[in-house]
Amino acid sequence: MTIAELSPVATDRARGRKRLRPERSGADRVQLQRIEPVSVKGQGLPRWLRRASGPVALVLLWHTLSVTGVLPGEVLAGPSTVLSSATTLIETGELQEAMWVSLSRALTGLAIGGTIGLTLAVISGLFRLGEDMVDATMQMMRTVPNVALIPLLIIWFGIGEAPKIALIALATAFPLYLNVYAGIRNVDQSLIEVGRTLGLSRLAMIVNVVLPGALPSALVGLRYSLGIAWLALVFGEQINATAGIGYLMANAREFFQTDVIVVCLVVYALLGLAVDFTVRTLEKVFLSWRPAFNGT
Repeated sequence: MTIAELSPVATDRARGRKRLRPERSGADRVQLQRIEPVSVKGQGLPRWLRRASGPVALVLLWHTLSVTGVLPGEVLAGPSTVLSSATTLIETGELQEAMWVSLSRALTGLAIGGTIGLTLAVISGLFRLGEDMVDATMQMMRTVPNVALIPLLIIWFGIGEAPKIALIALATAFPLYLNVYAGIRNVDQSLIEVGRTLGLSRLAMIVNVVLPGALPSALVGLRYSLGIAWLALVFGEQINATAGIGYLMANAREFFQTDVIVVCLVVYALLGLAVDFTVRTLEKVFLSWRPAFNGT
């Protein structure tokens, strides 16, 4: 529709708006600029490549020192010797068997200690009477070094599998207890008030508000417990072990086989990395409802 086809009043208004509208020159036009999110800027290399650069640089430095003779083989075997020893252990099946035995010990101890720590944390966190009965005892016992309990564990359980698993259970119970207890007690009070306003029962409040609120701290405690489980496993497998990675290390120590010792240490590290990756995956699944800061 043109101005001529409009009514006289509409025509006058259209001409007035046209006079008031400034004519934009090329210099006055707004230049459109693409804005990228801050989280995308400054990421030249892929993240997995940046994370792998540190270990790769360390192995290259180790290889250089071994080849040049700065680091003698009697002190620490080079990467090529360690890789050859690992291949031999895998071909004979000795390494797989040792890994399975050590993994079974760590997971069994973690299951027992985690169950004890989680149960006591829930009792202590939810009830004041439970806190009075449990928390002081747990705070006192957690300061006792677990390694110092090895003589007592040998007297109580002998020199079989029981003292090794008991040591791992004792070591893993306290991190889980402390983090779950703190998670329950740090649940946002406003969420509790909302639950009461909605008329939730005590059980519904615990299941729908308190325990989900404590879940982030519980997963942090699980990560700590897994890390300490491997540390306790190293000490536990020094107690008259006849199988496992600690047994391999003890035999290698007797014959000054530094390459086998390094293979066992690498296996410990890889197993710890695998279980940590599992917990990180669980965090992404169970805490997908809670956005968190991922670093800059």
